[in-house]
Amino acid sequence: MTIEDADSGEQETDITEINEAAGLDLFEGDIALPRERNALRNEKRRWKLPIPFILADNLDLNAKGVILKALEGFSLKTCVGFKPYEGEKSFIKFQNLKGCWSFIGNMKNGQNISVGKGCEKKGIVTHELLHALGFYHEQARTDRDDYVKIWWNRIVPDHKKDFKRKSNRFVTDLNTQYDYESMMHYRPSTFSKNEGLPTITAKIPEFNSIIGQRLDFSRTDLQKIYQMYKCTRPLTLLDQCDFESADVCGLVQETKDAADWLHKKTDFKHQDHTLNGKCNDGGYFMFFDTSFGKAGETAVLKSRILHPRRTQQCLQFFFRMTGSPKDRLFIWVMKDDGSGTVRALHKIQTLQGDSDKNWKIAHVILRGQEKFRYLFEGQKGDPEHSSGGILIDDLTLSETRCPNAVWLIHNFSLLLNSSEDYAAKLKSPRFYNPEGYGYGMMLSPRSSGKPDHKKHVLISFHLASGENDDVLEWPALNRQVTITVLDQHSDVKERWSIEKSFTTDSAHVLKGIKNASRWGNPSVLGKFDPSCDCRRGPGLEWRRFVTHEQLRQRNYLKNDDLIILADFEGVMSSHKHCERVCTSCKCEKKTPGRHKVRHKQNFLLHKREMPDSTYSYSSSSNIYLLFLAYTSNNKGWRQRQAFLLYVLYEAASLET
Repeated sequence: MTIEDADSGEQETDITEINEAAGLDLFEGDIALPRERNALRNEKRRWKLPIPFILADNLDLNAKGVILKALEGFSLKTCVGFKPYEGEKSFIKFQNLKGCWSFIGNMKNGQNISVGKGCEKKGIVTHELLHALGFYHEQARTDRDDYVKIWWNRIVPDHKKDFKRKSNRFVTDLNTQYDYESMMHYRPSTFSKNEGLPTITAKIPEFNSIIGQRLDFSRTDLQKIYQMYKCTRPLTLLDQCDFESADVCGLVQETKDAADWLHKKTDFKHQDHTLNGKCNDGGYFMFFDTSFGKAGETAVLKSRILHPRRTQQCLQFFFRMTGSPKDRLFIWVMKDDGSGTVRALHKIQTLQGDSDKNWKIAHVILRGQEKFRYLFEGQKGDPEHSSGGILIDDLTLSETRCPNAVWLIHNFSLLLNSSEDYAAKLKSPRFYNPEGYGYGMMLSPRSSGKPDHKKHVLISFHLASGENDDVLEWPALNRQVTITVLDQHSDVKERWSIEKSFTTDSAHVLKGIKNASRWGNPSVLGKFDPSCDCRRGPGLEWRRFVTHEQLRQRNYLKNDDLIILADFEGVMSSHKHCERVCTSCKCEKKTPGRHKVRHKQNFLLHKREMPDSTYSYSSSSNIYLLFLAYTSNNKGWRQRQAFLLYVLYEAASLET
């Protein structure tokens, strides 16, 4: 199997380095002029929510996907939402210009955020969006000299101005402490004459490896957003619980079943997932004992009534099954029965006991369009041969998509400590994406290449032969691959998961095979692997996906488990997409009725005022991304259906 570099094996560059390479000289490295010096204090520069946005046509598909993921991150962890542009005076337009940069605050007449070459990373886009919301760099605070040291003699002379502190007359720290972990902090070597010498260091040395992180919001980043925009809760985070509180987050026992779930504290036999049994005063989880009673007895635990904004949710939770392999855990949804009462039950998924007694992670797709509850039903399989039960911990319910694939690797520290062989690689199972393409991943605990790569984990992505290969379109181009190393913190707002992506492209060719695409049919191009009974095709790799040092921090290896999430998102042609939508909606391929006029007026406005915006009928990828953006901010299914069908109708008309 031939593998090509996705990142050329080089260290990931940061914003200021990208902008210097592009020949840009911007204020503090990535702030565009003109600027309002008191953006943080001037409430007129704050946005009315949700913020309208446009994805320009000059952005490639991968950049568009990354931007949408960054916007979803704001919705999941903050109260700041975004919506497609509909003629508003104030809006953000994402463009592929030189470098990565933004204005500070709302400029009131539309403004660009540049996502140029090298900037197509979720953390960089999030950083620039925080500028647009009104935030300066953290190290520009008035009190910064109490917390960091600036090495003026190491700074490139022309950039010394970029290290000046801001006056309290113009900016405010919103009464928060200095934040070494902020996404808005400079990295240690920013604007250094010598890359090996830092220009900024923390006075608490332990933070030197953290300042300048671009993974996700810090706790104080979130606090500032909530204070500035006067709100208290995230938009798409519906529920979460680590069961450390006696009220178990509002979950209640069903009164008509034969048994109960217990709110149980860690003991010698069962440890919780949140604290991994390491805290004497905590470490709780929900437990259903299956070691006594009769086979078939059940216990039901149900959530409070929830009111969704969207029509799809993802329920993520950790579970252990330590009893009989015949024990089962059912996940149900209880919906409105049409009379206003939440009592109509729908079984969603069944989890079965097996020989693996470790913690596992589950992702369950829910489709609660109106008010609903979710339920856990434990069922005893064989009490006579059970010495344990079913454990649940660290659940999160969000109005986001569930990951397409989950690869859990137990005892990962042993692999890091013992593997000296560059060629040692773990192979994932074969997964299928929603279109039916098979794919997989490979992981090497110690990367190959340069000597310092041994301190990094290599992860690669490849297609794999599958049952649908004869009917699928080859090569599988214009699909975004996203690989995520999950931070397993119990609070989703505290997670700094490590995420990287690329898009399958016609430029990814196999040398020496008549320039065949790497994304051609793996049944033809791949090598047989008995572990999956499939052929694994050529792929792309990240030689420096994550360092060993990073993995040992935070919660990447909780319970010594590494969890890798993967998505392989397809973009169909307009005709195929329309046929699939029409089949599912039982409609004809014709213009939708009562919503047509309003949506057509909106589209004509967009075409007239923003000719290079994302609303391009000729691009199926743009249609797909626009539909994702539209559905994320509109609740009614009829409006979404009408909107999509109108877009597809226009696209089909142009193509015919």
